[in-house]
Amino acid sequence: MLWVLGAIWYSPPVFAKPWMELLGIKKGESKQSGLMLGMISSFIGDLVLSFILAHIIFWANATGFANGCVLGVLMWIGFIAAPNVPQGIYEQRRFKLFAINGGYWLLCLFLAGGLLAAWR
Repeated sequence: MLWVLGAIWYSPPVFAKPWMELLGIKKGESKQSGLMLGMISSFIGDLVLSFILAHIIFWANATGFANGCVLGVLMWIGFIAAPNVPQGIYEQRRFKLFAINGGYWLLCLFLAGGLLAAWR
């Protein structure tokens, strides 16, 4: 699910254009050779994230979609937002880049937490 959401989130109709502009990537400059490796590593990373999130949900004894969503948001605050906001400040990146990338992970962890807790 996370992998598919990423494909939608970073697609041309959604956030591809502003994301590329913020990173200074010009259309047509993307390296197709690294695309497959990136997609495979994304898929594996999403599996690892889901596996660990499922364990946190189990240890927290969270049941139901809403409780899982709360845990997902807490994981986002602690492990995505907290380290990435200062990193963006150090790197002098625009907040809009964090909003695009961080927003993706917020939505992913929210939905994955909710679904994993409801499935439990």
